[in-house]
Amino acid sequence: MNDTRNIPAQLDAVVVGAGFSGLYMLHQLRRLGMSAKVVEAGGDVGGTWYWNKYPGARCDVESMHYSYSFDQELEQEWEWTEKYPGQPEIHAYIRHVAERHDLRRDIVLNTKVTEARFDEGSSRWTVRTDQGDEVSARYCIMAVGCLSKPKMPEIPGIENYTGNWYHTSHWPDERVDFSGQRVAVIGTGSSGIQAIPILAERAEALTVFQRTANFSLPTFNGPIDQDLVSRIKADYQQIREEGRMSGFGIAVEAPTESALEVDDDERHAKYTERWNRGNLTGVLQAYTDLLTDERANDTAAEFVRGKIREMVHDPEKAEILCPEGYAFGTKRPCLDTGYYDTFNREHVELVDLRATPLVEITEKGVRTTEREHEFDSIVFATGFDAMTGALLSIDVVGRDGVSLRDKWAEGPSTYLGLTTTGFPNLFTITGPGSPSVLSNMIVSIEQHVEWISDLLSHMSEQRLTVVEPTESAEKQWTDHVQECGEATLFTKTDSWYLGANVPGKPRVFMPYIGGVGAYREKCDEVAANGYEGFALQGS
Repeated sequence: MNDTRNIPAQLDAVVVGAGFSGLYMLHQLRRLGMSAKVVEAGGDVGGTWYWNKYPGARCDVESMHYSYSFDQELEQEWEWTEKYPGQPEIHAYIRHVAERHDLRRDIVLNTKVTEARFDEGSSRWTVRTDQGDEVSARYCIMAVGCLSKPKMPEIPGIENYTGNWYHTSHWPDERVDFSGQRVAVIGTGSSGIQAIPILAERAEALTVFQRTANFSLPTFNGPIDQDLVSRIKADYQQIREEGRMSGFGIAVEAPTESALEVDDDERHAKYTERWNRGNLTGVLQAYTDLLTDERANDTAAEFVRGKIREMVHDPEKAEILCPEGYAFGTKRPCLDTGYYDTFNREHVELVDLRATPLVEITEKGVRTTEREHEFDSIVFATGFDAMTGALLSIDVVGRDGVSLRDKWAEGPSTYLGLTTTGFPNLFTITGPGSPSVLSNMIVSIEQHVEWISDLLSHMSEQRLTVVEPTESAEKQWTDHVQECGEATLFTKTDSWYLGANVPGKPRVFMPYIGGVGAYREKCDEVAANGYEGFALQGS
């Protein structure tokens, strides 16, 4: 915060997290005339874009679609420099929004919420922090993010390592100098794929340890096309609305035919055209059945594997980098800038951990079943305890002393991904059971914040003080989320969407795959029917 720590003992709302969702939530709470504070563990606003400062960190949504729509003057004024914005530019944008709307005076930084406990007598939340704060609030709003609890690899020995080590999600503020160093990268998910080309430019020798090959698509990134900017800004409202009603939060022309209905040449031509667009879902949305039919998906997967074999000169390396054994798109696809070309460089080595698994971190480096590799620095790009990790790292206790950890021990259950039974007046922005990570996050964030704001306004007008989903509404929605997942190839793949990257985490498909537009319509219907599925009570 501005160095003062003025958290009142009583508030209307406490918001946990100062990323895109927390900032907009604060803006909306103020608009309702409510007293609120945002509590943020980091040293600045930004959420994901404060923590993820690793080399090459970049958004996988094009910049013209990755911004707030609520400030229409700002969306016309702001100038992005690249097709895909890098971390420094996105963080500058978020900081600008915080200043522009004078949000900082109600944000407390360097403060971690450790506990939130519901008091049934007062129907209020008591929120405690690691700095000794204790606040009573009518509403507790979790804006903690879906990918914000880092996960370390499950191998012993890191405490023995004498070199420097880094996790991509907790990168130092100052630039790390890898020149002249032997560097290891463990992990080839999105952050690894973005960092590896940059690290290869800086290090004397780079060794990449890959357990699971990922499908990655090129961004063809560069300076933003000013003609495109002009066209979008001239029609921003319509483009935003089309995104809100789309499948993934960015409008693209809907596919009309199966991948199996066309011949090989036509299909290859369409995949090539989509590949050349340089975006996340182009290839995936080329045909209607790529996420539901294995044979159809195989055609797209083999197309991408063919591209990898073209780009990587060493056939043995190329095959290690070719994803096998799961459907294209069922792990979040990555976007990259020169990732596969990096493996053509003589000083870059690739270690296949399927063939020679990791055993331990040693004093000098990394030991696999084959041998010990010595390094000056190790970079862990090992991802997150996604969707629920950040929520469950806070001791959230609802009615009858039941903790959220216990309630979700078999997997998260929510109503609309926004609320959970037994935890009145608690909201989870982009929580499990909502499109969240299967969407353009800002589209989903704005929709959730606006829906919560409308509900709080309704409660104020009707002199209501407590809102909680009914057990039947929560069960029906949670079952629906699972049914939608089961109708796709997603649930056949071990991914962080199902918690499969975290040992002991229940295997439940956590996001809602029914589509951003369909989900919005459901939320609007619930509100229009007097907040159907919720128990609303007065004081």
